[in-house]
Amino acid sequence: MKSLAPTWRAVIRAQSPARRLILSFMVMIAIGALLLMLPASSRTGSLSFVDALFTATSAGCVTGLSVLDVASTLTLFGQGVLLALIQLGGLGIMTISTLLILGARGRVGFAGNLIIQDSFTHSGKKSPADILRAVIRVTVIIELLGALFLFIRFYPVSPTPARALWLSVFHSVSAFCNAGFALYPDSLTRFRGDLLVNGTISFLIIAGGLGFLAVSELQGRLRPGRWRWERLSLHTRLVVTASAILLLAGALVTLLLEWRNTLAPLPMHEKFLAAFFQSVTLRTAGFNTLDFGSMANGTLFLSLIFMFIGASPGSCGGGVKTTTAATLFLMGRSRLKGAAHVSAFSRTIPAKSVEKATHLMMMSVAVVILGTLVLLSSEMGSLAHTQSRGRFLELLFESVSAFGTVGLSMGVTPTLSTPGRLCVTLLMFVGRLGPMAIAVAVSRDIAPPHRWAEEDIMIG
Repeated sequence: MKSLAPTWRAVIRAQSPARRLILSFMVMIAIGALLLMLPASSRTGSLSFVDALFTATSAGCVTGLSVLDVASTLTLFGQGVLLALIQLGGLGIMTISTLLILGARGRVGFAGNLIIQDSFTHSGKKSPADILRAVIRVTVIIELLGALFLFIRFYPVSPTPARALWLSVFHSVSAFCNAGFALYPDSLTRFRGDLLVNGTISFLIIAGGLGFLAVSELQGRLRPGRWRWERLSLHTRLVVTASAILLLAGALVTLLLEWRNTLAPLPMHEKFLAAFFQSVTLRTAGFNTLDFGSMANGTLFLSLIFMFIGASPGSCGGGVKTTTAATLFLMGRSRLKGAAHVSAFSRTIPAKSVEKATHLMMMSVAVVILGTLVLLSSEMGSLAHTQSRGRFLELLFESVSAFGTVGLSMGVTPTLSTPGRLCVTLLMFVGRLGPMAIAVAVSRDIAPPHRWAEEDIMIG
């Protein structure tokens, strides 16, 4: 009787890179959910399948939304499973798999090259081995530095040095991977005025959200005599500029709209620190030092926009990405000026990149709309608007947070019904992998056989 193993290997090799990526994440999440369902993972009895699946997806997709209190519900083993899912999800399960193949065989296939290069660089100038080494090296260095600084603060307030070390490592990995899981029931609210904790977590979130290509390029240019803004690639300049604008705008919006609200009882220095930290965490991180359920409507509305944009390509964060938003903004500006091409920093952005940004934005909006409709139906049914005031914003916030893999909530996550939790689980999964990756994976790679005749239409 012939072995079925070669047949399965042939099937796997025949899959497209996008489908392999989706399959890898599905396997990782399934294994994580099964491990979280074990009695050894929970202090309150075995988790239900839906809760375990939700938590595993949230960790693997580095979101941070949770239907349970991680610190009080999960044992050390369960927290370890969560941390492993966060790390694997942040780096990408396909990257880890490729690294193992490199270690075993010293090479990867053509499909593997495409996945790595598309995830971690905008060009094919670097080999997969070089890219993977850079990814692992940068990740380990930054997470170790973050854990070291957090240990300085956690050590005096922890019962044992081992506990302080665990808290430091967990929060460092969670912050760099933009996951937002915390081992404190109030997230990081108790450290709202602590400059060391806020500064370290903010640095980790920003570094994890810039993307490995931008971080690697900036690191190489920071050497004495080599720093010149003009020498940076267009990708890195767009990422840095868009990220800086969003961070400053988010902090300013929070200060202006929350000055007499959630920031009112805080001392002056804590007001500015909390506003900046919340602007940083909106970049798909999920930690909070302020209560989002008590924020003004204007703050929440603008927070939706920041969460939807998210982090940068090739990073641990989600969202439609900063370069997508920047490209569409530049396209609008060029059209208003009557320019034929989209340009930035004396460089022209290729038409295919502009088209890809447009498609990604359209598909992302469609996913969020559909997810919100499902949540409205599952959580409120036919309840009249006059009887559900405020609920719409809460569910829209939940939907955008899940799709952008942000992890922030207005407090409705634990109250979601089973269909609602499954909907949010799917939103996190789609948001982590990207709508376009899903579409490419399930679509046929067949070009249309012909092109129809053109006919003009009126626009506007």
